[in-house]
Amino acid sequence: MATVFSRAAWFAVALMGATAGLGLWLGDLHGVTDPQVQRWGTVHRLSGVLAALVVVLVNSMAVTYFIGTSRWCREVVETYRLDTDLLDRSKRLKRRAFPFALLGMLAVVGIVALGGAADPASGRKGTQDWVTPHLVGGIGLAAAIAWLFQAQVPQIRRQQDLIGEVMEAVRRERLARGLDVDQAQ
Repeated sequence: MATVFSRAAWFAVALMGATAGLGLWLGDLHGVTDPQVQRWGTVHRLSGVLAALVVVLVNSMAVTYFIGTSRWCREVVETYRLDTDLLDRSKRLKRRAFPFALLGMLAVVGIVALGGAADPASGRKGTQDWVTPHLVGGIGLAAAIAWLFQAQVPQIRRQQDLIGEVMEAVRRERLARGLDVDQAQ
């Protein structure tokens, strides 16, 4: 899972980088009437939406992983009457990982909100006042998202290691009970 998560996170960061690069290339679109430039503005908005969705998806992968593996760990520990420390460690890992995923999702919402506030195509007055906050906030929050992704990877790896420990404890318990070990895999 850590490898899949890392690759998906890199993809999300690359999308955010491409969107930021396009936005920097376009510059401030206020007062621009060239239809070709306006089309590129639409591409910037759509790529921002795509990047935001991918960021939410990647963070959701981590949340789903921890919910699923924590539940699995609880069921296995209860079924085989294993040491409850395994379950407690799984809960702690989940609790450590969730804030990073939640903050990543909230950060991308912040970027989108700033972009919407700065968008001259919205037709609202005062959007030009939001161009610089969108630029600074977008870059800063994108960097924060990249860091938050990186902070989740060790938690995922620790959960994977814990799952291996649980599987080994199940194998030992099944052997002690005289049960087939291959079925526990």
